[in-house]
Parts: sequence; structure tokens; C-alpha cells
Amino acid sequence: MDVKKILALVFTVLGAVGLAFGVLAIFNPGQLALGNNAWGVAIVGLIFFITGMSLLRSVK
Repeated sequence: MDVKKILALVFTVLGAVGLAFGVLAIFNPGQLALGNNAWGVAIVGLIFFITGMSLLRSVK
């Protein structure tokens, strides 16, 4: 496999997980151990997800 494809898959999966945890922590405060960083986790997850998806599109 290509290194670019592996990084794209890793970024996409980590972004989806981070986005899910961030959104869950935003709407259910106190349930997850993210503290005041729920918005930060959601934003970083979104950035990783978008980066991974754009890398997947550019890899043939």
C-alpha cells in the first residue's frame, strides 16, 4: 500500500472518532472525560476527517 493511502485512512478514522466523541461531549456534558475541551476535540476531529477524505480523493 501507498503511504499516502495509509495516512488518509488513519486521518479519516481518527477524525471520525474524534468528531463523534466531541459531539457527544458537547451534547452530554459530564458524561465523557473531555472536560472543557469538547469543542476543541470536535473541531480537531472535523479537521482530521476532512483532511483524510481529501487525501482519499487524491489517491488513485
